[in-house]
Amino acid sequence: MRYRKRQRRSVDQEVPSADSLGFVPGNQVTLLQNGEAYFPAIEEAFDKARHEIYLVTYIYEDDATGQRIADALTRAALRGVKVYVLIDGYGSRDIPRSMLGRMRTDGVKTLIFRPRIAPWTFQRKRLRRMHRKLVVVDRELAFVGGINIVDDRGATGEMAPRYDYAVAVEGPLVDVIRRSTQRLWSMVSWTSFRKRHPLCGALPDSTFTGGSMNAAFLMRDNFHHRRDIEAAYVRAIDQAESEIILAHAYFLPGLGFRHAMFNAIKRGVRVLLLLQGKVDHLLEYYGSRALYGSFLEAGIEVYEYRKGLLHAKVAVIDGHWATVGSSNIDPFSLLLALESNVVVDDQAFGAHLTQCLKKTVEMDGQRVLRDTWNQRPATLRIAGWLCYGLLRLMKGISGYGGENRRPEKRKAKK
Repeated sequence: MRYRKRQRRSVDQEVPSADSLGFVPGNQVTLLQNGEAYFPAIEEAFDKARHEIYLVTYIYEDDATGQRIADALTRAALRGVKVYVLIDGYGSRDIPRSMLGRMRTDGVKTLIFRPRIAPWTFQRKRLRRMHRKLVVVDRELAFVGGINIVDDRGATGEMAPRYDYAVAVEGPLVDVIRRSTQRLWSMVSWTSFRKRHPLCGALPDSTFTGGSMNAAFLMRDNFHHRRDIEAAYVRAIDQAESEIILAHAYFLPGLGFRHAMFNAIKRGVRVLLLLQGKVDHLLEYYGSRALYGSFLEAGIEVYEYRKGLLHAKVAVIDGHWATVGSSNIDPFSLLLALESNVVVDDQAFGAHLTQCLKKTVEMDGQRVLRDTWNQRPATLRIAGWLCYGLLRLMKGISGYGGENRRPEKRKAKK
């Protein structure tokens, strides 16, 4: 069974909705694992750019990686390429003004999404962050994934790099990603009244002609695409016939998403989760572990990655439906943040990502067994449920406490 659908346009005529997914044929999508593959790839793309570069990221750090990428962006700007950099005001709150100032002096246009941070408030706008990580170069190449502009091994100097993925996209889908990125830039530019930067004009058509993959670009925003990514996941899980592999740094699915997984198990589908094994964000870490009992009881295989920090947000279903992007399966990604994912329906790509994930599970994953889990100390159980409850409370304060129904059913009631 295939998930390919007839190509359709969404309400805003730019980004496909999750109902149709909007698969675009004729693409080449290349998997990139960790920063060691991603950073050289985008640096090379910047050095080859002729007209225009967009870089959108949640975190931009002033470390060796951030300086390396800034240098590549500056080189492009100095030779006449229009360069646009959009960062999040919370995720990139530590970036020095001097670094942004140097880039601006050299011709790099920069904007900050929601730069003013009120640390002691639960207002919706504080929790609505720009969590996307993507790059667009001319009309030739786009990168989408979960990798920020930050040293791969992190400030703690852990031995293993962050476990993460991105994809390089060539083909007609690049235009879809570019238009979406331009729209985001324009929105942030107009809300930053004194920082209105004109966009680059019409560009030459892409020279790429050799792709054969069906791919779609999905995003989550707070307007027309609030549930697209979650709906795509749930639909694919509902249609799964043999195997579901989900690898996520933060995994607190809502009730509808959990029911979809449980129903898949009842149909005889293998469901495997690769989750965070080290404490990164305490609330998310312990809150997600509060759900382990129900996963294990249902027959879901749970593995924790403990070699380093897991930062991936990827999935493969039935060996051919795959997604790579910035969206976790938690309330903040699915209900608040601006996110972007690429979905690929291709046997070779799905097989490659499946092989990578299963190799990681085999070599670096520690399986969580039901009997062992049920014997853990009561203090850890209490801590898990307290963190889970606090996360639910924060979601409720944000105004989304009732959005736990399955996406397709909620749409039907509108």
